[in-house]
Amino acid sequence: MITDHQGVLIIAEAGVNHNGEISRALALVDAAADAGADVVKFQTFKSDQLVSSNAPKALYQQQNTAAGESQLDMIRALELSASDHLVIKAHAEKRGIAFLSTPFDPMSIQQLHAMGITVGKVPSGELTNLPYLRAMARSFPELIVSTGMADMREVATALAVLEAAGASLGRITLLHCTTEYPTPMSDVNLLAMCTMRDTFGTRVGYSDHTMGIEVPIAAVALGATIIEKHLTLDRALPGPDHRASLEPAELNAMVNAIRNISVALGSAEKAPSPSERANIVVARKSIHIAGRGLKGQVLEEQHLIMLRPGSGISPMQMDEVIGRILAKDLEAGHMLQWNDLI
Repeated sequence: MITDHQGVLIIAEAGVNHNGEISRALALVDAAADAGADVVKFQTFKSDQLVSSNAPKALYQQQNTAAGESQLDMIRALELSASDHLVIKAHAEKRGIAFLSTPFDPMSIQQLHAMGITVGKVPSGELTNLPYLRAMARSFPELIVSTGMADMREVATALAVLEAAGASLGRITLLHCTTEYPTPMSDVNLLAMCTMRDTFGTRVGYSDHTMGIEVPIAAVALGATIIEKHLTLDRALPGPDHRASLEPAELNAMVNAIRNISVALGSAEKAPSPSERANIVVARKSIHIAGRGLKGQVLEEQHLIMLRPGSGISPMQMDEVIGRILAKDLEAGHMLQWNDLI
């Protein structure tokens, strides 16, 4: 899916924005497909294997969920069953969009592997989970690894663990990410994505939690091969991730902008484009005679003027013209040709 994909792979991160409701999960699949995303991605977890009973909520979770609810209670309400996963995957296939899900525990890794999922998504919070990384490397031939909250040493260590467990570096994509919902622009540090690419030699992408669509578009211009962005049906819905998500029309705008940027990047060659070739003659200039020229006159720079069109002798050849003799009388404004000269 990743190494063979042409262009930027756009992942609509439905995540837990279904709020535990299968009907809303299916609607998120529809919204992702309608927006033109390549992949719709959910989250797979067993609550009691993910969160302890006394784990606190993150600040953004506290701000967007019920005050008296524990993190475990919040997570449990968002858990999808194994049968839910099969229904969602089948609906995604029907809609022509790829289905992925991020596993957060060993049982969930096994579940997705058994479903035939071949791409494993490592979330930022599991980047320092040694047994988890080993299980992911052994279970999925391709890996997408989010690096939120990590420094370069932690990313390097995680890559070493994945490779030692059998993952191929050429089939790993590192996603730059800032684990804050929503992410302030001052914390994006998008150039870190390029640093990872240059340091580790992997493909890179960007998992975005900012408000709006401009940062993912900039990431594509900087070389991102994968863009991941949260999708919600309504940002006003209760739940931890809705506020930092795009609504369907916004996702469609992001997809269209990324597709345009991907085309606009073109190749590394600097050469006239097909559409501008016809304008070369119109926009460039040629050497013309400034005043009336007489046969036998030795040309000096003051006898010449550079005028459009550019279908005559290029001004870049002026030094080759100066000192030459006119072979005939020429009217002022005449476009000079080589056969006008001796």
